[in-house]
Amino acid sequence: MTPNEQIAALPGLVSDMKQAWLKAGPASPALRRDRLERAVRLLLDHRAELIEAVSADFGHRSGYQTLLADVMSSVAALRHAQTHLEDWMQPDVQAAPAPGMEARVEYQALGVVGIISPWNFPLNLAFSPLSGVFAAGNRALIKPSELTPRTAELLAKLVAQYFDPMELGVVLGDASVGAAFSGLPFDHLVFTGSTTVGRHVMRAAAEHLVPVTLELGGKSPVMVDTDADIATAVERTLAVKTFNVGQICLAPDYVLLPESAVEAFANHARRFVASIFPGMQDNPDYTSIVSDRHYQRLLGLLEDARAKGATLVSLAPAGEPDSSDATRKMAPVLVLGARDDMKVMQEEIFGPILPVLAYADRQEALDYINSHPRPLAAYYFGPDADRQQAFARHTTSGALVVNDIMTHASIESVPFGGVGPAGMGAYHGVYGFRRFSHARAVVVQSPGGESNLRLRAPYAASQARIEAMLGA
Repeated sequence: MTPNEQIAALPGLVSDMKQAWLKAGPASPALRRDRLERAVRLLLDHRAELIEAVSADFGHRSGYQTLLADVMSSVAALRHAQTHLEDWMQPDVQAAPAPGMEARVEYQALGVVGIISPWNFPLNLAFSPLSGVFAAGNRALIKPSELTPRTAELLAKLVAQYFDPMELGVVLGDASVGAAFSGLPFDHLVFTGSTTVGRHVMRAAAEHLVPVTLELGGKSPVMVDTDADIATAVERTLAVKTFNVGQICLAPDYVLLPESAVEAFANHARRFVASIFPGMQDNPDYTSIVSDRHYQRLLGLLEDARAKGATLVSLAPAGEPDSSDATRKMAPVLVLGARDDMKVMQEEIFGPILPVLAYADRQEALDYINSHPRPLAAYYFGPDADRQQAFARHTTSGALVVNDIMTHASIESVPFGGVGPAGMGAYHGVYGFRRFSHARAVVVQSPGGESNLRLRAPYAASQARIEAMLGA
């Protein structure tokens, strides 16, 4: 089927799914659990194939990283939804507005949800939102990234084995198909990707007034306070920056350090990376950059920074190149003396490049963060509880993690989402269930209908009673 033929078929597919959803009526708790369980079985039964497909799409990707961040994290989200499903489905009973009346909030399924998932975690960022979609009683269509075609094709094949096409489907295709997908009349649309593309997605969804959840990114800062342990900050920051080689929306995008700590940070970074990656080019634990285009973009960021006066500190193992065109493996690089006129400080990096900015005092660091767009996450290192709270009060971000990096993403009981240019809406756990539900007010009038009576003319007696109440 050509892209044009695929695009032409999409509205009919969504319409058919909506009709099937309406005809079937609300999904029972048992059916919701069953759908969640089938998603779990798909991932667990075929995890070896999925790991192989993801690695082939990347050129090479650590099998452990896919197992942990794509398979295990997705299963955890689905299992969490199974465990708490009945509690989430219970109506929120409110205090009686008047004697004899009842008021409650019931959570209704929306219908058919579209999920546009990215290439960097092609399973997690499809199945994690799907856990909330299924728990809420919806059906879904997934549009995987065309940059991971083997994974997308395998996912489409497996979904067809485990699900009726009117429950869950996978739409394959290039960027033109993705653009058409974002303009379909879904009941909700989830997009994970860049802020630039997110704008296009939101614009397309607006044509049908489709509500959107946008999980974008931006430049997530790390502030290392003057009393922080530098070794801890280095190790926890670079552990994440080397995971999937920084191709993560939540990866630390720059570090703010006291001026006196820059040299110690760089020295410990060399030692730490050497201890966890004594080799990189032939190391199965070290992942490749996903495509030639992205690889060349990252090299361009480094060249631009070098040309504008930055000092580049390569953390490549001794005797190995900083990068290899053949493997697309790029060693971590610190960019010392980074400035805002450098592209590396203007774009989300999405790779193993870490700019380091020195500050003279703590307020300067806070002012720098607040003078830039709000990030998907902010990271703070320092032991003092008062300083931690001050950082929390004076910055705004999708999430805040203290003395670690990215930990919140694996905790299903807290929301995952952005703010401002980093996105809108959040899911995970109950927040996903409610994101993909309609909170419907249900009111049952009292037998006497007292609140209705006050709306009936003539109004003179009612007006006198209200005046008396207001004057009391």
